[in-house]
Amino acid sequence: MLATKQPKPKTCSNQACRASFAPQRLGQKVCSPACGLATKDVNQEKARKSLAQVERREIKVRKEKLKSRADHAQEAQAVINRYVRLRDAHLGCISCDKPASWGGQWHCSHFRSVGAAAHLRFNLWNMNKSCSQCNAHLSGNIMVYRPRLVEKIGSEKVEWLECNQELVRHEIDYLKRVKAIFTKKCRRLEVRIQCNAA
Repeated sequence: MLATKQPKPKTCSNQACRASFAPQRLGQKVCSPACGLATKDVNQEKARKSLAQVERREIKVRKEKLKSRADHAQEAQAVINRYVRLRDAHLGCISCDKPASWGGQWHCSHFRSVGAAAHLRFNLWNMNKSCSQCNAHLSGNIMVYRPRLVEKIGSEKVEWLECNQELVRHEIDYLKRVKAIFTKKCRRLEVRIQCNAA
């Protein structure tokens, strides 16, 4: 007759006990019913937290499905704007003489506005750090913006931006990709800026 294989000893999951025992059934985690009752509240709390996490994930998935293309574009724009502000952190305003040390709010200013050239809204040549006053109150202060942009990226690129009349529709998959890529780039730039500051 073949000898039955003895189960491997386990340690009781009750923190007050921690005795070694041979499990009698699959998935047994405690050595006795008393230890099972002692860990009941902990297990219920874990189950509640796990259920709450599942519910949060489901809500996130449902919200994601409800988002329109415009919502995705707005999220991608916010991330890429943050990237441009980090990229140009060492520079002053593209449209005026405010230095990088200026204490006000910094924006990402489009040379050709999103309304006039939506196809260029994610083009990095078209996006530069600007002070809130120039961007919000002076519509980018374009008379000063252009010569400084020529200085920064060259006249060929500026002329390309001015002449570009392509028709581009940014699809949801593209917008999600832009958001993911520039979120990673922002993290890398933030780490680099912190290392340089230290």
